[in-house]
Amino acid sequence: MSTASFQKSLLAELPHLRRFARALAGDAAAADDLVQDCVERALKKQHLYDEARPLRAWLYAILRNIHVSHWRRNSQFGVMTDIDDMQGNEPSAAPEQEQNLAVTAITEALDRLSPQQREVLVLVSLEELSYREVAEMIGVPIGTVMSRLSRARSALQAILEERGTRVLRVVK
Repeated sequence: MSTASFQKSLLAELPHLRRFARALAGDAAAADDLVQDCVERALKKQHLYDEARPLRAWLYAILRNIHVSHWRRNSQFGVMTDIDDMQGNEPSAAPEQEQNLAVTAITEALDRLSPQQREVLVLVSLEELSYREVAEMIGVPIGTVMSRLSRARSALQAILEERGTRVLRVVK
């Protein structure tokens, strides 16, 4: 794949990378930083990309590895927050549309899932990757992906029910 073709394909994947990064990081600014690091690394390591593999899966693996590395590095020292960035307990206005409430409820519930469960749930449900692709990406057996996905869906439903929110329906 030529450099120009690779860059064009990479550009088309940016919205998907940002969505996955947002799910992993839980913060828009941190997600943007993750995507930037991922794109930078992908451009530097373009020669390692195997064209037989989907570009999105390769990019997701890079993004995930960067996130895990940052998480491990920061977990040793804890998360540092500047006092100027902290917000007071000012009352906020609730969204007026039910859809915004549902999205907020699901986002908050996703943030309460373990990182492993959230990762698998987002990759399978939102990004529509196959179990095999997810298993290869995160380096676990397919059965582990299926187990994490099942536990993530159950936990998500329990968290939403705990809040009294009924935004998901059971499909059989």
